[in-house]
Amino acid sequence: MPQPSTEFGEELRKRRLEAGLSLTALSGTVHYSKAQLSKVERGIKAPSRDLVRLCDAALGADGALIALATKGTPDVSAEPPPGSIDEEEDWIMQLSPDGPNRFQSLGRRGIVSAGVASLMTWRSSGSGPASPASGAGMLEASRSLFAHYRRLGQTVEPGLLLPVLIAQTHSLRELSAHTDTSTRQQLLALGSRYAEYVGWLVQETGDERAALWWTQRAVDLAAAGGDQALAGYALVRRALVTLYRDDAEQTIALARRAQSSTLPPRIRGLAAQREAQGHALAGDLHACLRALERARTFLARQDDGSDEPVIGTMHLPDPVGMVTGWCLVDLGRPREASEELDRQLALVGQDAVRTQVRYGVRRALAYASAGEIDHACALTAPLLDGVAAVRSATVTTDLQRLARILTRHSDHPSVRQLGPRLGTLSRSSTT
Repeated sequence: MPQPSTEFGEELRKRRLEAGLSLTALSGTVHYSKAQLSKVERGIKAPSRDLVRLCDAALGADGALIALATKGTPDVSAEPPPGSIDEEEDWIMQLSPDGPNRFQSLGRRGIVSAGVASLMTWRSSGSGPASPASGAGMLEASRSLFAHYRRLGQTVEPGLLLPVLIAQTHSLRELSAHTDTSTRQQLLALGSRYAEYVGWLVQETGDERAALWWTQRAVDLAAAGGDQALAGYALVRRALVTLYRDDAEQTIALARRAQSSTLPPRIRGLAAQREAQGHALAGDLHACLRALERARTFLARQDDGSDEPVIGTMHLPDPVGMVTGWCLVDLGRPREASEELDRQLALVGQDAVRTQVRYGVRRALAYASAGEIDHACALTAPLLDGVAAVRSATVTTDLQRLARILTRHSDHPSVRQLGPRLGTLSRSSTT
């Protein structure tokens, strides 16, 4: 978060005067009080992240105010944890009937030294190769299950799905060692999609390190199956971590690395979208729009002929349009953002609860930032059951931003009515 800064305050005042705006006029544009703006200009009060972005856009600073407010923040690159899939690596899950579950990866030596015991153990005999029919059957069943799990992931919290997804990933990895080369590659490729989805759900719990670990497992599984392209998508996933850390520079750098001409068009398109989000964090409108245009071009060229599950979201009819609305919020253009998000959310199916909540909260944030407080509350209220159901750390980030804006308007009856539950959900732990 930005800190109190006389340097930022002086630059804000200088640009405001150059634009011919009084404090009252700027206050009316950004929907922050004149008193708060005055304290920011004098270096007495730190500007909020949203105020910085709104002022940057209102004064045409092209990211200069954003860069000044975030100057001196620590480097938070998202390098994946070291290691790769090891034949001597065991996966251990502890499952509890009353909610808390645990997963960890240990080398065989670590298990011996830790003295891990179990009431029940089992393993495949490994006495001979699996039949072609069993390999093909596992592939068909696992592909079908994966589609069901992704749909279920739209309506339940991650902790309910993670145990079965991890077990399925392990089963595909184990069976691949007992099949012919062609089937082995297909099993590993599907296992990599399971592992990548596990990584996404783990990030939804708020555990960035574990999310990166699972993303690396996905890359290793894919590479073992002859698919080198997933390493490119891992960069897109790592860029999502830096995006939620508000690190524009790292987000852009990682996303650009994932746009190599050797990668499939879909991965390059998803990477260009992530780059656009990074430019939006930096306040660079023109670079953001250029990246979005590249994303649309790449995604229009994607080949959907593969039997493998699609990489990335499958619940956005127009992903570039939705990401455009997302970016406009961070660019300090809430009215344009709300209009675009209105259009895009109308296209999303009602059963895609996690998607509706993710972008619905951002739409409410856009309306609140534009000063339409009652409408923002009206949009938020029906989303809160979904927020409670999916328990998403990334959604909670926007929910907290929304709660901070609404707190400044506590005189509104709609804010007072929404406040207690909104406050509870925005503080909830998702782990």
